[in-house]
Amino acid sequence: MSDRAPVTSPSDPVDDARTGRPDRNLALELVRATEAAAIRAVPYIGKGDKIAVDGAAVDAMRAFLSTVSFDGVVVIGEGEKDDAPMLFNGEHVGNGQGPACDVAVDPVDGTSMAAAGRQNALSVIAVADRGAMLDASSVFYMDKLVTGPEGRGVVDIRKPVGENIRALAAALDKRPEEIVVAILDRPRHEELVRQIREAGAGTRLLLDGDVAGGINAARGGTRIDMCVGIGGSPEGVTTACAVKALGGFMQGVLAPKDDAERERGLAAGLTMDHVYEVDDLVAGEHSFFVATGVTDGGLLDGVRHIDGIIRTESIVLRSASGTVRRIVAEHQASKWL
Repeated sequence: MSDRAPVTSPSDPVDDARTGRPDRNLALELVRATEAAAIRAVPYIGKGDKIAVDGAAVDAMRAFLSTVSFDGVVVIGEGEKDDAPMLFNGEHVGNGQGPACDVAVDPVDGTSMAAAGRQNALSVIAVADRGAMLDASSVFYMDKLVTGPEGRGVVDIRKPVGENIRALAAALDKRPEEIVVAILDRPRHEELVRQIREAGAGTRLLLDGDVAGGINAARGGTRIDMCVGIGGSPEGVTTACAVKALGGFMQGVLAPKDDAERERGLAAGLTMDHVYEVDDLVAGEHSFFVATGVTDGGLLDGVRHIDGIIRTESIVLRSASGTVRRIVAEHQASKWL
């Protein structure tokens, strides 16, 4: 009898069971946590209190994660920038049984948008093998470039954005005037927006939440072809989990705010002025990205409460199999009182 390991497909459960990697069924457990966070955030939408939005979502997500069969450590936490409630870096989540995982969480990506009643707020969890995620927490900002697979070998974050727009347009068999670039609407991006429009492309200005912008750039069939600009480095690592599953292209360069933050990053082992490719941000092929819509947006519908039913829409991405699943769930509202 041969002692060679059997050949398995990416979706074969024996692959996960024998290696101790995140099991494909883990995604269905994780989506319960993002659904709970999204549902609990709803009473605070449009009330102007982003701390209340985040606090309700954090409490719900933490409670549901405690029931999940995995040994998770939060590598990418949330809330530190503005002293909000948080699932903190280094926190252990899960019941301690099952695969050892790195975890990135953002109970509400876009708390300001949710608090203002605006679109595109999401509840997000990403999971990968232990040690797979880049811990970029010591440098808060990252300059990012995301496209679909057509951008691989075509665009480069070190090139001027106009050159990248023209190259991607050619790869997509489009005119530069047909390209749409997503970018956070921030004063720091005024010059970059000018260059994008000078190249003939259109912009999709994001009030917040560049995770959704990056995902839409990496997916086929959306109106966004590219996502660029400086956003949170935690969101960059989280986005990379989704981009891997979508087969997209992504690069990131850390953007420290000052010399002190630069030194902290260097002390933490990060490399400044270095282009991090998607596999540097999240290594390996065993990662998940799960998100549930909090408010309506281009990626997902938000939570809806109709006739005693709470409706949620979620997306589940798995890099090992390259699958994209949408999950629409109906919850009895009486169970959430």
